[in-house]
Amino acid sequence: MQGPKDNNNMTTKRDYYEILGVTKTASQEEIKKTYRQLAMQFHPDKAPEDKKKEYEEKFKEMSESYAVLSDKKKKAQYDQFGHAGIDGQYSSEDIFRGVDFESVWSDAGLGNFPDNIINEFLGFDFFGGGRRRGRTRGTRGSDLRFDLTIEFEDAVKGKEIQVTVPRNEACDKCKSSGVEPGHSTSNCSSCGGNGKVRQSHGFFSIASTCPTCGGTGKVIDHPCKKCHGSGVVKKERKISVTIPPGVEDGTRLKITDEGEAGRYGGPSGDLYIFINVKPHKFFERRGNDVFSSVSITIPQAVLGTEIQVETIEGKKANIKIPSGTQGGRIFRLKSLGFKDIRSYGKGDQLVRVDVEIPKKISSKEKQLY
Repeated sequence: MQGPKDNNNMTTKRDYYEILGVTKTASQEEIKKTYRQLAMQFHPDKAPEDKKKEYEEKFKEMSESYAVLSDKKKKAQYDQFGHAGIDGQYSSEDIFRGVDFESVWSDAGLGNFPDNIINEFLGFDFFGGGRRRGRTRGTRGSDLRFDLTIEFEDAVKGKEIQVTVPRNEACDKCKSSGVEPGHSTSNCSSCGGNGKVRQSHGFFSIASTCPTCGGTGKVIDHPCKKCHGSGVVKKERKISVTIPPGVEDGTRLKITDEGEAGRYGGPSGDLYIFINVKPHKFFERRGNDVFSSVSITIPQAVLGTEIQVETIEGKKANIKIPSGTQGGRIFRLKSLGFKDIRSYGKGDQLVRVDVEIPKKISSKEKQLY
């Protein structure tokens, strides 16, 4: 299972497209050109004294936006899941890794990216301006996706459903530390406990995450025998899912903290339930309205009548058919549709009347016609 990330604490982040002032259909060249223009406008070196902080914040914001939207993989993740798809999948360092800022700044006549800003913003030394400490060991658990198919009636009335979700949970033996009880971690020999290793790329000196310790600066010499040093174990968990009345096919429900357990004491991810509603043999949903059809005879259409029709709530409703009713006429039954999941209103039931034309008639019927 897989799914998006949607941390509640990310809701204040502005949309990357809005920050750069481009549309989702903008080409990579348009995105690059727009970022270059903004970089020239809001470069901190050009800021008035009373707007230094404002320019720095804008420069950070638009540079992060460009780092994501200029990378096809990150852009696709963002387009599908928003900020949650980026923040849960990439560290600050990973967001900026591999982005061709050099050509953008060179074209704009800016020289190097302001290293004081990148160091402060990312928490790591992007240009080699000094040693920085490795990141904390705990990492947030992955979000999970669970596809749930429900009956049409469950979407009408709502339901409480138990689902079984396989996921990683915190190891109870080592308390998610990954270390065998009675032992401790030691400094990583590859990075000297710093959590970073340095690589030179032209005039760039990039400090990247140490591949040996994963940026923690520590190594486990005696891994937990139960979780093999990962801090998590695979288990199946039964989780109760509340299906609200009026839920639509394709709806995504979020259950906070029910995703994968965080590694080494980090917070858990979230569980996303994607709803698939089975089609009904009589009813068809159209927004919050429900559509159905009923057949009447020629005499009923000519003379008029009153009929009963089924509703999605299982009750019958009366419809008065006036004389001279034509086939295909739609009758509206107010508030007999789906509940609006976002408000207190309800849709209607739309009933189409079809007039049955007999394929064979007797001589007597022929004379009567």
